[in-house]
Amino acid sequence: MTSDQEQPESAPVGEPASGPFGSPAPVRRRRRWWRVTRRVVLLSLLAGLLALAGSIGWVRWQADGHVYAIENVPEAPVALVLGAQVHDNGSPSGFLEARLDIARRLYETGKVRAVLVSGDHGQWSYDEPDAMRRWLIDRGVPDRKVVADHAGFDTYDSCQRAVRVFGVRQLIVITQSYHIDRAVALCRDAGIDATGVGDDTARRFGSFWTKAVVREQGACVKAMLDVVTGRDPVFLGRHETSVEDALRD
Repeated sequence: MTSDQEQPESAPVGEPASGPFGSPAPVRRRRRWWRVTRRVVLLSLLAGLLALAGSIGWVRWQADGHVYAIENVPEAPVALVLGAQVHDNGSPSGFLEARLDIARRLYETGKVRAVLVSGDHGQWSYDEPDAMRRWLIDRGVPDRKVVADHAGFDTYDSCQRAVRVFGVRQLIVITQSYHIDRAVALCRDAGIDATGVGDDTARRFGSFWTKAVVREQGACVKAMLDVVTGRDPVFLGRHETSVEDALRD
């Protein structure tokens, strides 16, 4: 029997009924957008992790067998001390002082004949290399044996300038132990026969050391990018003979 009462129109087979937002098309678009976004985020995270792991692996591979304790590091003509924070009064921070003390000891024991101090002097009010130079001279290293590089804005620049500006072909690079592999790797990639000595005494600064260790992981990615792109240092400039003069005496 056919009812005279009007029946509600049902949605066509295979098509969802319209909800409170009207047509289902916007809902489908939002879902597709979220799926694409999730995939992009996951792929980006994966690429970042691969870049981090690859960079750290390259740094360790380059430095393997070239990092020593101060007692058994082979002799080299030059010690390269990488810059770190200098206080407002011009005195080196604890991290930097520890690096400088290693350079002093290497010079006093005859393992190096000159010291190249490389740091940030991008502003007149902030001068790492001259503070480093003064510290060494005040502790007995002859002034003619200490050469300042005023454009060592990062580890890559310091290594590149050591060979391309100052003509250093063999050196011992000095920094903290968490940083030493990257420093050796970048100096060796620059064409220098580099070994390294890392300081562990600055571990006493606790949280500062921990933060630096964490930052170092990301710095390995930057180091790899610098190597791959082969960029020039921020300042390159003409050849300087100051290291050669220091070794001539």
